[in-house]
Amino acid sequence: MDITKNEQSIRIMAAARNAWERGADFRSRRERYKNFTYGNQWNDIVTEPDGTRMTARQQALKHGKDPMTNNLIRRMVKCVIGRFRTWIEERREEVTDADASLRDIYNRNSLDEMDCRALEEFLISGMAVQRVACEARPGREGVVIDNVSPLKFFVNSFSDPRGDDIEMVGMLHDMSPGEVVIRFADGSRSKAAALRRLMAGIDDRHDGSLLGQSQSGGSFSRSDNEGRCRIAEVWTLESREAVKWHDSTTGDCGIESPATAGWIDTENKARAECGAKPIVNVLTHSTCWHCRWIMPDGSIVSEYDSPYAHGMHPFVVKLYPLTDGEVHSLVEDVIDQQIYVNHLITLMDRVMSTSAKGVLLFPKSQRSANMDWDKLSSLWASPDGVIPYEGVEGAPEPKQLITGAADFGARELLTLELRMLEDVSGVSNTLLGKSSGGGNVGYDRYESEVRNATVAINDLLLTFVHFRKTRDERIRGI
Repeated sequence: MDITKNEQSIRIMAAARNAWERGADFRSRRERYKNFTYGNQWNDIVTEPDGTRMTARQQALKHGKDPMTNNLIRRMVKCVIGRFRTWIEERREEVTDADASLRDIYNRNSLDEMDCRALEEFLISGMAVQRVACEARPGREGVVIDNVSPLKFFVNSFSDPRGDDIEMVGMLHDMSPGEVVIRFADGSRSKAAALRRLMAGIDDRHDGSLLGQSQSGGSFSRSDNEGRCRIAEVWTLESREAVKWHDSTTGDCGIESPATAGWIDTENKARAECGAKPIVNVLTHSTCWHCRWIMPDGSIVSEYDSPYAHGMHPFVVKLYPLTDGEVHSLVEDVIDQQIYVNHLITLMDRVMSTSAKGVLLFPKSQRSANMDWDKLSSLWASPDGVIPYEGVEGAPEPKQLITGAADFGARELLTLELRMLEDVSGVSNTLLGKSSGGGNVGYDRYESEVRNATVAINDLLLTFVHFRKTRDERIRGI
């Protein structure tokens, strides 16, 4: 097809942008959760009593504290992924041996590794998205499965956990000019030249796109990678007229588009002349998933109906828990506990650093005349040092002052917060490989403890398992 640009393409591109913009709050929260997961835990904006806004790190430094991080969230995420890898190994043969072609697709796409990374995203943001398509890639051709970043993904507002109410879905691609030509020129020199002119008309220094710069962080229309062009893959569920027909003479039936159903009228006229039963037909409507690849200025470089046997779009989407359309991840649940743990260990470090530790109290009147303070200090720190001093009657002797940190309950609070973090997340010491019982524990008992400990995160893990099953069904339907 030729490159086209019309009101419909502009309207669809605008709808895609609106869907992406509606995800701005989700992407902002995801960025915060990702920072906490990977150790950047003092970046929240706080407000001082005088109204000054600054990061939590800047506030801590301002008040003489050295912000410390004890990253418990990362440990929790790795623990859940480790349990999932164990589950994969236990069911590897069960999952793939029944279907040799599926096993081959698993191996070619390194799906076990891809699924672990998708689960990591699922734990951090509450969203898992994969794209299942049939494409040619360098070194392989056929079914290709990719993890889709939430930064590039958009979908209409939906609330069905199965995604049955999705009517528009897509993602943003960053392609080099050569890749754009290879994928969309369709072997036509004229279309290849038109694509090059179109890409050259989009100025990298100024957003020359139809829709401009996003106000929600990042850009919908421009690639962040130099030398690459942003192009949107947009799938929409569309209503189409269709002709359903049934031939009682032969028993055949089918569905035709109005454009190709003319043969029915021709056949019925021929049958009417010989008195045969006509083909019964009725005009109705059906739905179809339609794909458009749209450039930033609204030009459609390729479009087609779903080419897959399942008739669906290529995206497998799972949001958790999707109550009233809301997404809440595992990491979100434990951030407050992580913040409080960091504040407690920072406070304890501050108290210990300001406590007297080995301070020497030496009366001036008792210092020997031939010994300066530097030499005295050096002798005091020496394990075998001897310090002569002038004994003055009634004066106190030199002594070392050591004070313990004040017991203000911080240790008890820290222990409580660590326990609460386990309770809230459901990731207990048992899942970390530590038995709750003392001494040696038998294998059967330990396995029982692990099963019981997994109950708290079963809903999360089984939701992701359902995501994998849906993905596998989509693979079989290509």
